[in-house]
Amino acid sequence: MLFIVLILVLGALGLLVTALVTAQSLWAWISIGISALAALLLVADVVRRRVRRTATEPEESAGTPERAEVTPSGPESEDDPAEEESASEDRALVAELTDEVLVVDEHPRYHRTGCSWLAGRETIPISAKEARELGFTPCGRCTPDTHLAASHRT
Repeated sequence: MLFIVLILVLGALGLLVTALVTAQSLWAWISIGISALAALLLVADVVRRRVRRTATEPEESAGTPERAEVTPSGPESEDDPAEEESASEDRALVAELTDEVLVVDEHPRYHRTGCSWLAGRETIPISAKEARELGFTPCGRCTPDTHLAASHRT
């Protein structure tokens, strides 16, 4: 498809040069029409590729989740739990821990194993330090900061 678009663009360029050399506007209008056709083919190709990619994504994600490119979503959705209100000392301590917490892709909180909010969701295990660095915040239901800080202080 991209090869066809390239040929159309080169043809449109040739017609534009012809229009300039001959001083006939008809060639310029034909060049504009061919350029518009090339643009439509590019848009159709992008849409086709997106549809194909979304059709294959569920099969790929059925296995073990990968650790690459996990980011919390910007605005919180209505079903996300509230953020844990933890002490600043706990936040500072947890930001340095390598203990494993669980995140759900496209959701802004990290959780402890067994959090009721995680039921039925595909989780991704990462370290608490990495979760903080990626912008995740602690879950208000399972209070991971409080529990992790308490376990490391004892």
